Amino acid sequence: MAFELKGKIKVLFEQQDFPSGFYKRDFVITTNEQYPQDIKLSALKERVEQLNGMSEGDNVIVKFDLRGREYNGNYYVDLNAWRIESDGVVPVGSSSEQGGAQPAVDVAPLPDVEPMVIEPSSDDDLPF
Repeated sequence: MAFELKGKIKVLFEQQDFPSGFYKRDFVITTNEQYPQDIKLSALKERVEQLNGMSEGDNVIVKFDLRGREYNGNYYVDLNAWRIESDGVVPVGSSSEQGGAQPAVDVAPLPDVEPMVIEPSSDDDLPF
């Protein structure tokens, strides 16, 4: 089963290396929902490299699989991330992703206008 999750990286844990040569890196995503959820996922082996260059606070899209297993009568579920990519959302107030400053917009100044004064009328001239 493949699933997709959009959110912001909340926590990036250090890579874990095991004597067998296996390695993984866990991370937590905060979802973009009405009631945000913190969801822990794992990147295994070569997938760890997809987290390089990313930092906490980055918006990402994660594609993952559910993995379940039994060990000594206990059952475990893992969320195995197999694709991690930047969402491309630029926070408000920052420069564009192309690396340059945003282009200046030429706006003509407003002409000087005298304020309009409306004096109350004693006649009731409303049509209804």
